[in-house]
Amino acid sequence: MITKAFALVGDIGGTHARFALVEKGSVTLLDTRILKCSDYAGPQAAIADYLAGVSAPVTEACFAIAAPVVGHMVSMTNNHWRFDTEELQKAFGWHRFRLVNDYTAMALGVVHVPGHKLVPVGALAERQPGPLLIMGPGTGLGMSALIPAHAGWVPLATEGGHVDFAPADETESQVLNHLRAQFGRVSVERLLCGEGLLNMYRALATIKALPATLTTPEQVTAAAVNGSSDLARQTLQRFCKILGQVAGNAALTLGSFGGVYLCGGILPAILPFFLASGFRDEFENKGRMRPLLAATPVWVGQDPLTGLYGAAAALDQVGGQ
Repeated sequence: MITKAFALVGDIGGTHARFALVEKGSVTLLDTRILKCSDYAGPQAAIADYLAGVSAPVTEACFAIAAPVVGHMVSMTNNHWRFDTEELQKAFGWHRFRLVNDYTAMALGVVHVPGHKLVPVGALAERQPGPLLIMGPGTGLGMSALIPAHAGWVPLATEGGHVDFAPADETESQVLNHLRAQFGRVSVERLLCGEGLLNMYRALATIKALPATLTTPEQVTAAAVNGSSDLARQTLQRFCKILGQVAGNAALTLGSFGGVYLCGGILPAILPFFLASGFRDEFENKGRMRPLLAATPVWVGQDPLTGLYGAAAALDQVGGQ
C-alpha cells in the first residue's frame, strides 16, 4: 500500500483529462487514469472522482491545460470547463498547485518518451544540437519549443496554433476565402485539428461542387485511409501538406533545427498515410532555407502520456509558466 505523500499530475485537453500520481522528483507515473471531460461539469468533479480511486495522500499538484496560463481564472479553449485555480487548490488542500500550458508540458515530456514510441519522418533519426519544436494536431493545434540550457531544457509557452493561415496555392486560397466567410479571421488551427479537418473537407466539397456526406473527423480520416472517398483522401493529403508548411515555418521562426516532435491524437491514428504524404516535402520547401530543414529530424510521438511526463517534470521547474 502507498503511504507516502504524492503529487497529482494532470493533462487536461479538449476531450480527455489524464491523471496520475508521482513521487517528488520523479516522472514515473502511478495509477494513471483517463477521463472524458464531457462526463464532468468541471475539473473539481473529475479530480474528486480520480482521487476516490487512489489511497495515497496528495499534497501538491501540477496540471497541463489546453488554454493560456494567465492569472487564476482558467477558461479551457476547446471544452466547457471554467475554473478558479485558487478555489481548486483550497478545495483539495494542496500546499502547492501549478498550471502549465499543455504544449509546454508536452515539450518537457517528449524527452522522457521511450525511443520505440518515436517514429522518424524521413531518413533522419538522430536528434541534433539546438532547440526542439514540439507541435501537434488534436482537439486543437498545440505548439511549444525546448531551448537547451546548462541545467537541461527551458520550455516556451506559445499559442503558435493561432497564427494566421497563409495559403500556398490557389486551392488553399479558395479554402481560406471559404473559411473567412464563416469565421472572419482564419488561424492555422481552423484547419489543423479534428474540427479543422472537417472544415477543410467541407470547404473542398464546396469548391469542387461535391456532396459533403461525411460528418465527423473520424469519418473523414477513415474514408481517406481506406480509399472509399477521393474527396476525403484529398482532404487528408492537404491536411498533411499544410501541417508540413506550418511546422517548417515554426522551425524557422524558433530556430528549432535540433528536431521536431509531432504529438497529438490524430497522426498516430493515420501513421502509414502520414508517412507517405507530402508532409516532409512541404516541411523542407523553404527556398534558400531548404538545407536547414532538410537536416532537421522529425518524429511522430506515439505515447499518449507525454503530457503527464511533462506535468511531472514541471512540478519543480524554476521559472517559466
